[in-house]
Amino acid sequence: MDFNKLVKGCRDFQWDRGNRDKNKEKHNVTNDEGEEVFLNEPLFLFDDKVHSKNEKRYGALGKTNKDRPLAIIFTIRNKQIRIISARDMSHKDKKVYDQKNQKTASL
Repeated sequence: MDFNKLVKGCRDFQWDRGNRDKNKEKHNVTNDEGEEVFLNEPLFLFDDKVHSKNEKRYGALGKTNKDRPLAIIFTIRNKQIRIISARDMSHKDKKVYDQKNQKTASL
């Protein structure tokens, strides 16, 4: 699957009452920061098969405009990205991100 094409086909972001401030409260990540990750390069996207029970979910590893590394879980509804969870990358996430970034840079 071409994840970049999937995300680039989205018009905007969807925030509902249930998740509008959840990531700020839990992980100190603002909605704007979560959205910035999708606008910056490099962005690495993947299937989130573990959490794709009721709907297809995806993961993203990327950085904000201020170079903050974030890990995001999201779904797509009606050509809108709905961020489910946004948090700082774990040590493991950073390692994967750096490896993918080095591999991409060498191409």
